[in-house]
Amino acid sequence: QVQLVESGGGLVQAGDSLRLSCVVSGGIFSSYAMGWFRQVPGKEREFVATISWSGGSTDYVDSVKGRFTISRDSAQKTVYLQMNSLKPEDAAVYYCAAALSVTGSSYYRRADDYDYWGLGTQVTVSS
Repeated sequence: QVQLVESGGGLVQAGDSLRLSCVVSGGIFSSYAMGWFRQVPGKEREFVATISWSGGSTDYVDSVKGRFTISRDSAQKTVYLQMNSLKPEDAAVYYCAAALSVTGSSYYRRADDYDYWGLGTQVTVSS
Protein backbone atom coordinates (compact mmCIF):
# COMPACT_ATOMS: atom_id res chain seq x y z
CA GLN A 1 0.00 0.00 0.00
CA VAL A 2 1.46 3.31 -1.09
CA GLN A 3 1.23 6.10 1.45
CA LEU A 4 2.02 9.78 1.07
CA VAL A 5 2.49 12.03 4.08
CA GLU A 6 2.79 15.79 3.69
CA SER A 7 4.35 18.19 6.17
CA GLY A 8 5.67 21.71 6.36
CA GLY A 9 2.51 23.74 6.19
CA GLY A 10 1.79 26.57 8.56
CA LEU A 11 0.86 30.20 9.06
CA VAL A 12 3.13 32.76 7.41
CA GLN A 13 2.98 36.37 6.32
CA ALA A 14 2.82 37.51 2.74
CA GLY A 15 6.30 37.50 1.24
CA ASP A 16 7.53 34.67 3.45
CA SER A 17 8.67 31.23 2.35
CA LEU A 18 7.69 27.67 3.22
CA ARG A 19 8.96 24.29 2.12
CA LEU A 20 6.48 21.46 1.93
CA SER A 21 7.65 17.85 2.07
CA CYS A 22 5.94 14.65 1.02
CA VAL A 23 7.35 11.30 2.06
CA VAL A 24 6.34 8.25 0.01
CA SER A 25 6.29 4.77 1.47
CA GLY A 26 5.13 1.37 0.33
CA GLY A 27 6.02 1.77 -3.33
CA ILE A 28 8.87 2.22 -5.75
CA PHE A 29 9.45 5.94 -5.57
CA SER A 30 11.31 6.03 -8.85
CA SER A 31 8.24 4.69 -10.65
CA TYR A 32 6.13 7.73 -9.86
CA ALA A 33 5.77 11.14 -11.32
CA MET A 34 4.84 13.41 -8.43
CA GLY A 35 2.58 16.40 -8.15
CA TRP A 36 1.36 19.06 -5.79
CA PHE A 37 -2.21 20.30 -5.82
CA ARG A 38 -4.08 22.75 -3.62
CA GLN A 39 -7.67 23.30 -2.66
CA VAL A 40 -9.66 25.96 -0.88
CA PRO A 41 -13.17 25.42 0.46
CA GLY A 42 -15.82 25.59 -2.24
CA LYS A 43 -13.36 25.27 -5.12
CA GLU A 44 -11.98 22.40 -7.15
CA ARG A 45 -8.58 20.99 -6.47
CA GLU A 46 -6.02 22.99 -8.45
CA PHE A 47 -2.81 21.76 -10.04
CA VAL A 48 0.28 23.52 -8.68
CA ALA A 49 3.40 21.66 -9.81
CA THR A 50 4.59 18.32 -11.12
CA ILE A 51 7.89 16.53 -11.60
CA SER A 52 8.79 13.46 -13.62
CA TRP A 53 10.27 10.43 -11.91
CA SER A 54 13.65 11.24 -13.40
CA GLY A 55 13.41 14.75 -11.96
CA GLY A 56 14.38 16.16 -15.32
CA SER A 57 10.98 17.53 -16.28
CA THR A 58 8.81 19.91 -14.29
CA ASP A 59 5.74 22.01 -14.90
CA TYR A 60 3.88 24.66 -12.91
CA VAL A 61 0.62 26.52 -12.94
CA ASP A 62 1.26 30.01 -14.27
CA SER A 63 0.39 31.71 -10.99
CA VAL A 64 3.36 30.13 -9.17
CA LYS A 65 6.01 30.16 -11.88
CA GLY A 66 9.13 31.90 -10.66
CA ARG A 67 8.05 31.58 -7.01
CA PHE A 68 7.62 27.83 -6.39
CA THR A 69 10.06 25.03 -7.10
CA ILE A 70 9.31 21.31 -7.06
CA SER A 71 12.11 18.83 -6.49
CA ARG A 72 12.59 15.23 -5.42
CA ASP A 73 15.12 13.21 -3.46
CA SER A 74 15.11 9.54 -4.39
CA ALA A 75 17.26 8.50 -1.45
CA GLN A 76 14.77 10.08 0.96
CA LYS A 77 11.72 9.09 -1.13
CA THR A 78 10.57 12.65 -0.71
CA VAL A 79 9.22 15.34 -2.97
CA TYR A 80 9.46 18.99 -1.98
CA LEU A 81 7.67 22.18 -2.86
CA GLN A 82 9.69 25.27 -2.08
CA MET A 83 7.32 28.23 -1.95
CA ASN A 84 8.80 31.73 -1.96
CA SER A 85 7.17 35.14 -2.00
CA LEU A 86 3.93 33.69 -0.73
CA LYS A 87 0.73 35.59 -1.38
CA PRO A 88 -2.63 35.44 0.43
CA GLU A 89 -4.10 33.73 -2.64
CA ASP A 90 -1.65 30.84 -2.15
CA ALA A 91 -3.46 29.88 1.06
CA ALA A 92 -4.99 26.42 0.71
CA VAL A 93 -4.67 22.82 1.74
CA TYR A 94 -1.78 21.43 -0.27
CA TYR A 95 -1.89 17.80 -1.40
CA CYS A 96 0.88 15.58 -2.66
CA ALA A 97 0.08 12.98 -5.30
CA ALA A 98 1.86 10.12 -7.08
CA ALA A 99 1.24 8.84 -10.59
CA LEU A 100 2.63 5.61 -11.99
CA SER A 101 4.72 6.78 -14.89
CA VAL A 102 5.66 4.97 -18.07
CA THR A 103 8.65 7.13 -18.89
CA GLY A 104 11.16 9.14 -16.94
CA SER A 105 10.13 12.33 -18.64
CA SER A 106 6.38 12.05 -18.07
CA TYR A 107 4.59 14.43 -15.78
CA TYR A 108 0.93 15.18 -15.24
CA ARG A 109 -1.25 18.23 -14.64
CA ARG A 110 -4.61 16.52 -14.23
CA ALA A 111 -5.72 15.20 -10.86
CA ASP A 112 -7.32 12.21 -12.58
CA ASP A 113 -3.89 11.04 -13.74
CA TYR A 114 -2.73 10.47 -10.17
CA ASP A 115 -3.04 7.14 -8.39
CA TYR A 116 -2.24 8.02 -4.79
CA TRP A 117 -2.86 11.04 -2.60
CA GLY A 118 -1.80 12.34 0.76
CA LEU A 119 -4.14 13.86 3.33
CA GLY A 120 -2.87 17.39 2.85
CA THR A 121 -1.15 20.12 4.81
CA GLN A 122 -2.64 23.55 5.50
CA VAL A 123 -0.90 26.69 4.30
CA THR A 124 -2.22 30.01 5.59
CA VAL A 125 -0.84 33.31 4.36
CA SER A 126 -1.74 36.53 6.15
CA SER A 127 -1.61 39.86 4.38
